[in-house]
Amino acid sequence: MTGLTTHILDLTLGLPASNVTIELYFQEESSTEWTPLKTAVTNEDGRLDSPFLSEKELKAGSYELVFHIGSYFRSKNINLPNPPFLDKIPVRCNIVDIPGHYHVPLLVSPWGYQVYRGS
Repeated sequence: MTGLTTHILDLTLGLPASNVTIELYFQEESSTEWTPLKTAVTNEDGRLDSPFLSEKELKAGSYELVFHIGSYFRSKNINLPNPPFLDKIPVRCNIVDIPGHYHVPLLVSPWGYQVYRGS
């Protein structure tokens, strides 16, 4: 797969995180505004059914993925404070090499997360 993809793993349950809403934004180099591009929901494998952006749609610039993880953990009946410690996790990355594959995995628990450029 090429383009921009993601994958969420729930470290608390040791499973892929399904039914997580993710928003994608783009920022032009000459702007301070973030433009909404797409919203998607993860499948049973914690992935999107297709790339967030295909290789053809991908362009150089700054992207922000916003993972709605608070509502995911509330749906798992985990005892969380209200509001939860982590609710929406923004991840900003810059894409410079086109064409290419940019994979942004998120490892998450109600109390922390890790993100990296995957393969």
